[in-house]
This record gives sequence, structure tokens and C-alpha cells, in this order.
Amino acid sequence: MNTALVNTALVREPGPLLAEGTVTHAERRPVDLGLARRQHEAYVAALRAAGWNVRAVPPADDCPDAVFVEDTVVVGGDLAVLTRPGAERRRAEVAGTERAVRDLGLRVAAVEAPGTLDGGDVLQAGDTVYVGRTARTNEEGVCRLAHLLGGRRVVPVEVTGCLHLKTAVTALPDGTLIGVPEWVDTAALPGLRVAPEPSGARVVVLGPDHVLLAASAPRTAELLAADGLRVTVVDISEYEALDGCVTCLSVLIP
Repeated sequence: MNTALVNTALVREPGPLLAEGTVTHAERRPVDLGLARRQHEAYVAALRAAGWNVRAVPPADDCPDAVFVEDTVVVGGDLAVLTRPGAERRRAEVAGTERAVRDLGLRVAAVEAPGTLDGGDVLQAGDTVYVGRTARTNEEGVCRLAHLLGGRRVVPVEVTGCLHLKTAVTALPDGTLIGVPEWVDTAALPGLRVAPEPSGARVVVLGPDHVLLAASAPRTAELLAADGLRVTVVDISEYEALDGCVTCLSVLIP
């Protein structure tokens, strides 16, 4: 691994068309672009405060959903797997991400047609990679990712009732999974701690004892703090209005 990559966070600023972003499960409401930009700045500031080196992915201003950069790439070790998003209008977002990961010196591979894969469906927990089967990620996409990741254990997980696997479940620093059991096939998981509220299922691991949560998950924040974790909370209400969450807004390369 290139030492310059250690604790690198890829982000992409919200574009002018953000309010036109795709809404699948949330009830559409107006999005305040000015507030969304301030919330994104606070999110980036939280990453920096936790010791992450933030790198901006080139803008994709014609793509309303481009701020959700997680969906465009999966990084494992020194390999960046460019995705092929399930929503066709999002595929143009990948080009800027490719430039960013090549600039970082990562090896690059890609999911190819007929495969589709959204990064939000890929949960890496230790040596295991859980991949959601959703409306955005198909069987060919799962198989292509498994092939590219080589020896890592890849476990498909059926997802219902939400957009992505990481909408329903994420991992805590110790590898414990936390989420909403009603939205996933728990038989594919080693165990699942139930999040007190749905947005509490979406945790970003910032360090060995440090996590990032949305302000909409206060009970989960209190629970994890009681466990001894350092909890940073950010308000991302304008992104939640577009089916987004804290995991969607960055790609962390630890």
C-alpha cells in the first residue's frame, strides 16, 4: 500500500442539481441546496478532525446524485474496483472517481456489463465482504467483484425494504454488525445487533474506537457511547431526504 494513501477519504462536493437526486424509499421533499452544502462541509470537517486526509473527487455537476461518491468505487487494499451503478443515469459519475483513484496510485479494475454494482451494497468487515443483492446490484456484479477481490470471502445478502445493504447494516470497529434485521436476510450474517433507530444502522468507522453517526440516530449514539466508543454526530438531513446516509458521502481508505 502506498503510504501516501493512509487514512485517505474521497469525497465529492454536492452539485447544483442535488435537489433532483433519485428518491426511491424516502418521501420526496424540497432540498435546501445551501444547507446541504453547509452540512457537507461539516461532514468533511469531521473526517479531517478524525485524522483523515480528504481528497476531492472531480465534480460531476450534470449528475444530481454524484455527491454519494461511495457508490462509484470499492477499495480493497491497493485495488480500486470501479462500479457500474444500477441506475443508468449515475454511470457518468464513475469517470471522475477513476481519475481520483488513479491519481492516488491505486490499481484499477472495473465491473462490466451486464453486471451492476453500487458501492453502497458492499460492506467490508474484516476479511469478509458482504454484498447486497438489491435493485442496484445484480448477481453478475456480485460475481465480478468476488473475482476481482481474489481470495477474500464474499457473502451475498438479500436486501428488502431499503436502497442498499449499508442502508440496513454496517460494521462497528470491532467487526460487530449493527442494523435493521427486517431489511436483510440475517441467515447470511454471523449476528446482528439491532440499531435503536433505522439511521443508527449506518455507521462510519473513523478509528479503532471512533464512529460517525447521523444526528437522526440519537439513541444509537448514546448506546455506542455507553459502550466506550467515541461518537461524532453530523446533521445530514438534506441527504437523508434523498435516501442518503453518512456512509454514502465518502470512500475511506484506511
